[in-house]
Amino acid sequence: MAETPGDDRTLYDVRTADGDVEAHHVDVRQAEDTFNELSKTLSRRSATDRKHDSTISDDSDPEKGEEAFDLREYLQSSNDAHQGAGIKHKHVGVTWEKLQVEGMGGAGSKIYVETFGQAAVSFWIFPFIFLWNTIKSVLPSKEASFPTRTILHPQSGLVKPGEMILVLGCPGAGCTTFLKSIANERSDYAAVLGDVRYAGIDAQEMAKMYKGEVLYNQEDDIHIATLSVGQTLDFALSTKTPGPKGRLPGISKQEFNDQVKNMLLKMLNISHTAKTYVGDEFVRGVSGGERKRVSIAEMMASRARVLCFDNSTRGLDASTALDFIKAMRAMTDILGQTTFATLYQAGEGIYDLFDKVMVLDEGRQVYFGPPSEARKYFENLGFKPLPRQSTADYLTGCTDPNERQFAPGRSAHDVPCSPAALEAAFISSPYARSMEDDLDKYKLLMETEKRDQESFREAVLLDKRKGVSKKSPYTVGFLGQVKALTLRQFQMRLQDRFQLVTSFSLSIILAIVIGAAFFNQPLNAAGAFTRGSVLFVAMLSCTLDTFGELPAQMLGRPILKKQTAYSFYRPAAIAIANTVADVPFSAARVLIYDIIIYFMSHLNRSAGGFFTYHLFTYLTFLTMQGFFRSFGLMCSNFDVAFRLATFFVPNMIVYTGYMIPVSQMKRWLFWIYYINPISYGFTGAFENEFRRIDLDCNGAYVVPRNPPGSTTYPANIGPNQVCTLPGSQFGNEIVTGKEYVSVGYDLNTADIWRRNFLVLVGFFLLFQVTQVLLIEFYPQYGGSGSVVVYAKENNDTKKRNAALQEHKALRNKSEKGESSSTGTEKEEKYSSEKETIHRKTFTWEAINYTVPVPGGQRRLLHDVYGYVKPGTLTALMGASGAGKTTCLDVLAQRKNIGVIAGSMLVDGRPLASDFARGTAYAEQMDVHEGSATIREAMRFSAHLRQPASVPEAEKDAYVEEMIELLELQDLADALVITLGVEARKRLTIGVELASKPELLLFLDEPTSGLDGQSAWNLVRFLRKLASKGQAILCTIHQPSSLLFESFDRLLLLERGGETVYFGDIGHDSRVLTDYFARYGAHCPSNVNPAEYMLDAIGAGLAPRVGDRDWKDIWLDSPEYRDMRDEIERIKRDALARPEEVKAKETTYASPFYYQLKEVVLRNNRALWRSPAYVFSRLFVHAFISLFVSLTFLQLGQGLRDLQYRVFGIFWVSVLPMIVMAQIEPMWIFNRRVFIRESSSRIYSPYVFAIGQLIGETPYSVLCAIVYWVLMVWPMGFGKGAAGTNGNGLQLLVIIFVELFGVTLGQFIGAISPNIQTAALFNPFLGLILTTFCGVTIPFPTMARFWRSWLYQLVPYTRVLSAMLSTELHGLEIICKPEEFNRFEPPSGQTCQQWAGEFVNFFGGYLEDKNATSACAYCQYKIGDEFFVPLNIDYSNRWRDTWIVFCYFIFNIIATIIASRLLRYAKR
Repeated sequence: MAETPGDDRTLYDVRTADGDVEAHHVDVRQAEDTFNELSKTLSRRSATDRKHDSTISDDSDPEKGEEAFDLREYLQSSNDAHQGAGIKHKHVGVTWEKLQVEGMGGAGSKIYVETFGQAAVSFWIFPFIFLWNTIKSVLPSKEASFPTRTILHPQSGLVKPGEMILVLGCPGAGCTTFLKSIANERSDYAAVLGDVRYAGIDAQEMAKMYKGEVLYNQEDDIHIATLSVGQTLDFALSTKTPGPKGRLPGISKQEFNDQVKNMLLKMLNISHTAKTYVGDEFVRGVSGGERKRVSIAEMMASRARVLCFDNSTRGLDASTALDFIKAMRAMTDILGQTTFATLYQAGEGIYDLFDKVMVLDEGRQVYFGPPSEARKYFENLGFKPLPRQSTADYLTGCTDPNERQFAPGRSAHDVPCSPAALEAAFISSPYARSMEDDLDKYKLLMETEKRDQESFREAVLLDKRKGVSKKSPYTVGFLGQVKALTLRQFQMRLQDRFQLVTSFSLSIILAIVIGAAFFNQPLNAAGAFTRGSVLFVAMLSCTLDTFGELPAQMLGRPILKKQTAYSFYRPAAIAIANTVADVPFSAARVLIYDIIIYFMSHLNRSAGGFFTYHLFTYLTFLTMQGFFRSFGLMCSNFDVAFRLATFFVPNMIVYTGYMIPVSQMKRWLFWIYYINPISYGFTGAFENEFRRIDLDCNGAYVVPRNPPGSTTYPANIGPNQVCTLPGSQFGNEIVTGKEYVSVGYDLNTADIWRRNFLVLVGFFLLFQVTQVLLIEFYPQYGGSGSVVVYAKENNDTKKRNAALQEHKALRNKSEKGESSSTGTEKEEKYSSEKETIHRKTFTWEAINYTVPVPGGQRRLLHDVYGYVKPGTLTALMGASGAGKTTCLDVLAQRKNIGVIAGSMLVDGRPLASDFARGTAYAEQMDVHEGSATIREAMRFSAHLRQPASVPEAEKDAYVEEMIELLELQDLADALVITLGVEARKRLTIGVELASKPELLLFLDEPTSGLDGQSAWNLVRFLRKLASKGQAILCTIHQPSSLLFESFDRLLLLERGGETVYFGDIGHDSRVLTDYFARYGAHCPSNVNPAEYMLDAIGAGLAPRVGDRDWKDIWLDSPEYRDMRDEIERIKRDALARPEEVKAKETTYASPFYYQLKEVVLRNNRALWRSPAYVFSRLFVHAFISLFVSLTFLQLGQGLRDLQYRVFGIFWVSVLPMIVMAQIEPMWIFNRRVFIRESSSRIYSPYVFAIGQLIGETPYSVLCAIVYWVLMVWPMGFGKGAAGTNGNGLQLLVIIFVELFGVTLGQFIGAISPNIQTAALFNPFLGLILTTFCGVTIPFPTMARFWRSWLYQLVPYTRVLSAMLSTELHGLEIICKPEEFNRFEPPSGQTCQQWAGEFVNFFGGYLEDKNATSACAYCQYKIGDEFFVPLNIDYSNRWRDTWIVFCYFIFNIIATIIASRLLRYAKR
């Protein structure tokens, strides 16, 4: 355990006159004094903030600012004022006895990722496995149903009200599991055993009735990125504001919320962020440290009394972290809260604020007792005293086999080292006996003296709003929750302007296209079918638009999980709120859509007709929205939901009652019509239209009729002619709409209200109820983070893993005397690269950065100067939100919005195109390809970013060194998506180190999320890299004093991006402390300079030292002038040196084809490990093909069979729509990774786009073959002149259509900023492609405008032309008796004599030419007569097939261009 840090004390430690530290426990009086002082500090600080930040609204009354920090008023504490008002305190002591936690998977066992091959096999053997498991479940068995491993071994303890406990341990020790168990979050574990009690209340009752009083604040910050900080807190408070009995008299609900919100913002020093988006990795918002404080504020807004903080100082600077823990200390004492915290890199000032400390080692309790005695306890066990190391780091170091050191004369043989030995030592110690004694006494007190429990129960009851059940864990009633959520969801939708504009624009364009396609429908027989078509197309386009709800339901799950755990609301409330919040937007959009279509297509122009139509359309829209949302809530991921939805969508389209009238449906499938919500919506709209109109029978619907230029037959329907329109009467030209729908579709217009409307309302309510029930009782929160999934080893990885474990074992065996050398062996190996002759210096001058904000511009950096020399390690520090990450982004060329001014030079010359490639940037957010393993992710970086001249074997060997350096040996084959926070952070650093940057290494908070020892090891390694000539610029939070001294220089920023200092740090930080001392800020010798300097400039809650702003002091200082002179000297010397001649300046390290090879390999591996995604698509193709084939099973040669062959082929055109819905989310998720990787110039956007396509191609071809096999033979294709040989052409067309769909989906993904927007394009494109291909609207009846260009442009024109002509060419049509049109010839004439002229011109045939009565006419004789009028030619089938292929090529080119130009990554 290297001697890290001396964070001995901090600025605010209370000391006695003799200089000794007082007992760490803060009594109430002292806490109140501290808090009052803090309040004044905050008020002053707030005033300063308002002065400097014009975007923050000024508080109306400065006195309210003072009152805002009276804890007794703001947080309903158990102070005198509240007791005087009759408000009870909530004191909840926590006890745990024999607490043991079991996780999934046996000890030493690994869970391996499932692949597509395994999924395909398991699908076929699933019935047998299911049967076997059913039999096994019935038979008695001794073995456990699944293996488990112990994460926490049995342990006991207690924390009383008003106490804070610090839980320490190395990563993997079980700290997070312990906090989750205490917070009653048990769903991630196989079993939680033992007895945990809260003020004597057991865990089950606590979870049921008081869930919101025990909270866990996780390490990751999960928020809605597009809400502002103020909106986030407003929502939290709106669900947690107590009722009148829980507030002080005279304070309204709104006043209470405003006071608490202002107090939280000011206490955590984030008032200036109130109107800023919270943001995430891809949405620009507050800084990482500010986001962490938003998480803390949200938790504190809940007013819970047992708080568990999991590394909640991660991302905070040292000063802010100390302020936060001090605030926790004060609140814990005054409010009587019970606080648990696990912290990494806790300084001595933070450590001393806790009442108790617990140390865990591999799930075993190895210390529980007073913090002040913990160090001495471990020293007495035989560990070496390390006085310069902070106590928290020392304690965790004693449990780390790689770091611990033994006292002189002691060794592993006589000092307890293993977790079990350390646990045994503790159990036999007086601290364990004391703890057990305290536990027994406290339990007895809780059983006999129940005042705390009764007060707690009563206080919770008084907090509840009117009408909330006594047993409910919620503060606000269900309607109140729905109201708060509706407001939040409404804000989210309103603030997402892009999606709002896109959805309305596409909907209007869609409506105009449909209206124009079916423009001005005539009131005659020709308009009957197309009138039905417009109703059908409009209804489907509107309702199936809601398919986009499926992926949207998957996105908010982590937030739902967190906020329901906080008891903000019942899960059911969000389901209802989503519907309600969506109504204003969807109602307006569908109304505009309906108006355009209804009146352009000349549907019945009456108010009753329109509003009835609109009612049915919108009600069907809402019903289908509920249907798809229900599926989204039911399924664990999008692919499963997609698979299930495809069971229903094709059924809903075919069994609407329009394509196939219900009377003609197969008897074993017609019931689908009755359970199809769209059928009732469509039938209602259909009946509404036709009951209001009469149709004139003329034109092509009269048999026989005159060919052009002939007058053989009467102009109007005569006695020897018949109208073929269903519902017609002999000799009558008028067909009533009611008769038409009755005879043609077996519908009764009287059913419109008594059946269709009522059933549709029933479906709407049913799906609202299913959403509520599913989300409430069957919630899907996504995978648990506690299970690590591995990829199976191959021969290569098996050898490499064995070598890694061997090195690890050798190191662990080494005595500590040797280990100081062996411990650095791998670092030496890494940094022993040959030093280049000349390394370049990076300088920057007068850097200003402004970004657009509502109402103007905001400057984030102001006149920042500095340089990074080769061989130096430069720290970039400042308060959270001072602009550290922004500065790093600007210097690393990662910003793409805003205006950057100033100059950045390398050796005095402008940045070249290979600058980004020559640098590495480990970003704060850990974004990686989730299905890759750690080794694969690092190899990918090494292969593509190291020079192409380096052999691949050398790159791979180098990656193994990085894995060893970062101590990731045990996780080398673990999938990235299943890693914990700390392992992901190491991977992020490893991926960048693997690139061996030539010029600069940027790191943004590399030690955040690491424990103290890991942080020290990392910085020590960076130091060694620097000593070999690497230039490093690194932001860092909470460095210990020794860690801080490892840096050569410091760039210190204050709020507003102002420079406070740039220069050397010096030995013992002497240069830096002398600078501050010269201007009145004297750093005490026992205080960590890294913390002190932040306090001195006013970075935390304390006022700055001195009356001048430190930025002004800096500008007037000689150090500033020296720095400017040094930059000039660096530039002058560099320009004097001749510029080195490069062979060729390239943007990327690797050639194009090598990039493509690596990216394709990774994509193939990702898809192979995503069986749900790939198998879903295969399943969908198989199901749709099989379902359509069953509907049209073994078609004959009748007239209706001809129509069904067309329908069967037409379903091929639906495939791209299905594929696109699945491709788009995958593309957008992959693009997030590409955005991060492309900024480092790892590979080009062209490679990304082509690689995505190549990865999808094999599965697309497989899907096409499966679809084809299940289509052509069950339906009975190949009976025409082309025979079964024609089926081969059908396969080729289907493959091209599949590839067209994949590339179109990728193109839509490339031009869309998010999944919701991408989903909006699908109905629009689907409608255009299927409507204008010459079948939905037959080519002869299509408006000339569309026929002249859009018909020719649509690729489906070629698809259907090739497939229909191949299938129908030469197919003999034999009408069934009911398919003939029957008419009487004039007296004395045969059927041939009367109708011969008509038949000869229009085609078809007469059943009996010589009959003299009851002539029977069949419309077609061969299939060619059907498709030739549709402008289809059999001889063009090959031409049309390759035109489809050309569309596929065009999509590829368009996608590549879109990938190059559109990133949607604002930063």
